[in-house]
Amino acid sequence: MINFGQRILVDHVELFIMAIKFQYNKTSLQNLEKQLKIRVKALPTIKSKESALRVEVKRARDDVRRLDKLLEKKIREYDNMVLLWGEFDTSLIRIEDVRMVVKKIAGVKTPVLKGVDFHIEKFSVFSKPNWFLDGMSLVKELATVGIEREFYHQKMILLENARKKTTQKVNLFEKVQIPGYEDAIRKIKRFMEDEENLSKSAQKIVKSRQQEMEVAV
Repeated sequence: MINFGQRILVDHVELFIMAIKFQYNKTSLQNLEKQLKIRVKALPTIKSKESALRVEVKRARDDVRRLDKLLEKKIREYDNMVLLWGEFDTSLIRIEDVRMVVKKIAGVKTPVLKGVDFHIEKFSVFSKPNWFLDGMSLVKELATVGIEREFYHQKMILLENARKKTTQKVNLFEKVQIPGYEDAIRKIKRFMEDEENLSKSAQKIVKSRQQEMEVAV
């Protein structure tokens, strides 16, 4: 007895077979065998890509978690100086540019952070508190870690979406299309064998009757 999941797969295969346009002849058989061969040959490559994407998704997720922890640590450092931030002039520092490149991972284009450039207004160190430079460094670190975290998060989303699509394709080939083509091929071969057997039987009957007629004469 098959379970619910297996029943759904069987239904999908049957629907696919119904959707395949074929005739019970040698030309149609050759065409189906060609389509089957293409999918059987492509399946290992697609499976390999799926495995690679799973690894890369996990790696990106681990990077996001690592940066989340680092960001929490930086925020705690920020909180420790919270009483002093009222004296900090936020207009002195701003993000000027976020440099990035696009890198292909398992065929998927992903963003890679190359660096964050800050613009710092000129100011007199002597007119600011002693902690001011440390505060400036902390702001830069917070911003950089936060931006880097977003890059890895976007990378994870892109890779996960690609992984899902690849998994769907693996399932389509492995559980629907390949079994569907194999079943359609079996049906054509069975039909052609039956037709050949009928033809041979008919030939034997005709030959037998001819022999009977020759004997009678």
